[in-house]
Formats: sequence, structure tokens, C-alpha cells
Amino acid sequence: MSRRRPEPVQVVKQRRDAVLKALVEHIPYVRFLGISFERRGDELTAILPFREDHIGNPLLPALHGGVTAALLEVTSNVSLSWSSLWDDMESGVINVTDPAEIDLPRMPKTIDFTIDYLRSGLPRDAYARAVVTRSGRRYASVRAEAWQDRSDRPFAQSNGHFLMPTRDE
Repeated sequence: MSRRRPEPVQVVKQRRDAVLKALVEHIPYVRFLGISFERRGDELTAILPFREDHIGNPLLPALHGGVTAALLEVTSNVSLSWSSLWDDMESGVINVTDPAEIDLPRMPKTIDFTIDYLRSGLPRDAYARAVVTRSGRRYASVRAEAWQDRSDRPFAQSNGHFLMPTRDE
């Protein structure tokens, strides 16, 4: 029995980057807020660059709660979609010859989303990372945290539940 020869690292990286790019461009609100994602293996970190229009209270100044909530929800949704695509992506089922033609499944739908605002978000770049705590055929649960200077000092955290799309959708 012969083993399949592993793909070159660059091919794997290109496929992962193309799928992530297609996934993020699938959500117009991500572009509106200016959120980008950095990938290290299977871990994604969302980056929200500081902009003046993200400030909610100019007297403090503090990030708007809606911007913080959007960062956490987008991070949760993209991370959940990313984890559900991982097996197809790694096996080469997803074709990346043209990133515009990647056939992505529908995005998970938010059932509920709870945010804990731990402190004010400062006028600087913010980061977020999500962990899928449960993922089944129809339902998933995701936990996320947002921080600015130190990842061990989050300024907001969230728990979300999502309805997963069926494979034929």
C-alpha cells in the first residue's frame, strides 16, 4: 500500500489563504468595518484597525458597543465556517484554481449571541479570537474574546449559538 505524496507547503498555504479570503469577502459587513483575518495553521485572529468612526463615546473615548459586538459576532461566524470547511479544504475537495469560483456553503445563522462588556475598548486596534465549543450537524456553540494590548486582558467576550446550514443548501 503506497502513501499519497504530501503536497508542497506553498500549495497548502495558498489553498488555505484563498479559502479564507473567499470566506471573508462573502460578508460585506467585514469590509465595511475594515476587519481582516490573520491565519496561523487552523487558528484565526480577527484584526479591527482603529478608525475614528468606530468611537461611540468621544468623551472617554471608547469603541462603540455595536462595533465591539460586530467584531465578536463576525469572528465567531467566520471561525465556525472555517472549522466546518477545514476537512474539505485539507483534502483538496475545495478547488482553488480561481478563488472567485470557490463554492462556499451558506454561512451559519445566529440563533442567539450574548456579549459581556468587561471594560471600555480604547481608541486603538482590537483583536478577537473564537473557539468552537460544540459543532454538530445542525447546531454549533462558539465562544469569543476581544482584546487590545494583551490577549490575557479581554475587553469583551461573547457566547453564541448558530444554526448550521445543511450540506445541500
